[in-house]
Amino acid sequence: MSDGIFDDLAQYVAEPRVTDLAVTEDGSRVVVAVSQLDSGAASYVGALWDVDPSGQSEARRLTFGEAGESGPAFAESGDLFFLRHASKDEKSSAIWSLPARGGEAQVVAERGAGFSGLRLAAGRIVASSNVLPSATTDDEDERLRTLRKDGKVDAILHSGYPVRYWDHDLGPATPHLFAGSVDGGMRRITANAGHALQEASYDVSPDGTFVVTTWTVPGALAVARTVLVRIDVASGERTVIVDDADADVGSPAISPDGSSVVFVRETVTTPEEAPRTTLQQYDFDGGVISDLAPGWDRWPRDPVWLRDGSGVLVVADDDGRAPIFVVRHGSVTRLTDTDSAYTHVQTTTDGSVFALEASYTQPPHPVRITLSTGELRPLQAVSLPDVPGILTEIETRTEDGTRVRAWLALPPDASDRAKAPLLLWIHGGPLGSWNTWSWRWNPWLLVAKGYAVLLPDPALSTGYGQDFVQRGWGRWGREPFTDLMAVTDAAVARSDIDETRTAAMGGSFGGYMANWIAGHTDRFDGIVTHASLWALDQFGPTTDVAYYWQREMSPEMAVENSPHLYVADISTPMLVIHGDKDYRVPIGEGLRLWYELLSESGLPADDEGRTDHRLLYFPSENHWVLAPQHATIWYQVVFSFLAEHVLGETVALPESLG
Repeated sequence: MSDGIFDDLAQYVAEPRVTDLAVTEDGSRVVVAVSQLDSGAASYVGALWDVDPSGQSEARRLTFGEAGESGPAFAESGDLFFLRHASKDEKSSAIWSLPARGGEAQVVAERGAGFSGLRLAAGRIVASSNVLPSATTDDEDERLRTLRKDGKVDAILHSGYPVRYWDHDLGPATPHLFAGSVDGGMRRITANAGHALQEASYDVSPDGTFVVTTWTVPGALAVARTVLVRIDVASGERTVIVDDADADVGSPAISPDGSSVVFVRETVTTPEEAPRTTLQQYDFDGGVISDLAPGWDRWPRDPVWLRDGSGVLVVADDDGRAPIFVVRHGSVTRLTDTDSAYTHVQTTTDGSVFALEASYTQPPHPVRITLSTGELRPLQAVSLPDVPGILTEIETRTEDGTRVRAWLALPPDASDRAKAPLLLWIHGGPLGSWNTWSWRWNPWLLVAKGYAVLLPDPALSTGYGQDFVQRGWGRWGREPFTDLMAVTDAAVARSDIDETRTAAMGGSFGGYMANWIAGHTDRFDGIVTHASLWALDQFGPTTDVAYYWQREMSPEMAVENSPHLYVADISTPMLVIHGDKDYRVPIGEGLRLWYELLSESGLPADDEGRTDHRLLYFPSENHWVLAPQHATIWYQVVFSFLAEHVLGETVALPESLG
């Protein structure tokens, strides 16, 4: 076990982390991708490790590329395919393979733009790669790329929407699907795709003859929606198979016999109606669409077929967990019975299920689950850290009678004689749940400093039924706020919590709530707001996917729920954090919040310009602040700010801030 990493940020960011999983059809081989700090400690590099599927032996490293490997996938032959990055400076990746019989890894396919999203079936490979819009051949694409690079041109001419996504600009190159044999020879199968394959999810038929993929369709008034199309691999012929005017569709998974495809359907929202997510099936012969789990009040994601075609596995948030469920014949049964969340679920012909399991007490690690019994066996990959405290669960009832629950991470010595200060940490989304490990948003780093950390799921959180989401829809400053205050009341009522020393913190929507809290109560000693929404009328049209947010944010909703309208009521010191490359919550939100805190709040800058507020700005970072050196500074500044305002202590800021 790794001890003490939560007391040492350098050790914490250097901890190896499992990021991906691949399994052979018969379950005889398991490979995981593991990311570790590079020699410069400024980025992470991936490598592939062979894991014993019985859980008896330690993992063995398979790849040693200087720039790293990712995206493992097995062919029917047992050969391992993966992406190898060209260099640390180049983002493009080539397709490589490692023979099952042994030998050296070899290049299968490469192109200047690189590949991503490997899918294999029946000796065929399908992958995604970007192509410049006027290029008709790979040679022409490479010539145009060289022209732009040598001319130092990065201009992009747009004729549609959106133009950027999360932290990167869209265009001029756009994603296309390429297909080829496992021996190489990739060719484009999506002519005239435009922006249709941005963020696409796709699957390959078991016989390798066709692909089903999401396809983004632009519409009037800068709105887009997704449909499902079937693409013939040999000819590139496309057929729209699911086109639902009332919903977006995604995550297609083709049945083992190739006769149908399951997918996730998410209804288009309105200012009055929250989305609803269901699991659907399309039959290729009859064209019939059916709901596979009618009446199930959870939101399924990432469907995976059982190998015999008798059912589908999905993951869904559920009461602060994210179990695996089995969907068969219209009924849903829970497979896993733990406090964990599962990702990268895969099935095998021997009746096993493999997945990455994570919880608030353990980071992601591979496990093997027996389908018939639910018995779970951890597999050895990387050592797992011991958390420096105790995880418990609390709940309360709000004034309207709704049950609201939360995880509570406590220092081991918290008691009525040694009360712990409380940090309320609010999740983003808002359609999400505190239910799994996060290397980036980790409560144990604060617990190691002596804080109790409250991780609540207020209204709008997933895993509590449709009504719980609907309860907060369009009412961000109402039920989500009162839920947070109610569960905080329940926490500070405990004998081991010090209600006189409290803080609130959140990122994205959690940052929005932190801002709203700042303008509606002075109960907290300090507030940390990261990548936060401040002025909703400004955020709505400037975020990267404006049409999605504008569906809920009517002008009336924005006025009723915008934190900036309550700036004069803010009297609590605030730490504002924002990255300039954040396109989901643009930097203008953070800049305006900072200016208005100093000029209009109830705690403005004094006559000499001094202020208790702070702004931590990252010019090169995105919504999450991911570079290890910057994540380290993020925590160091948060520690210092909370120590000053909650504990009344002085903690030095990092020297690297100057």
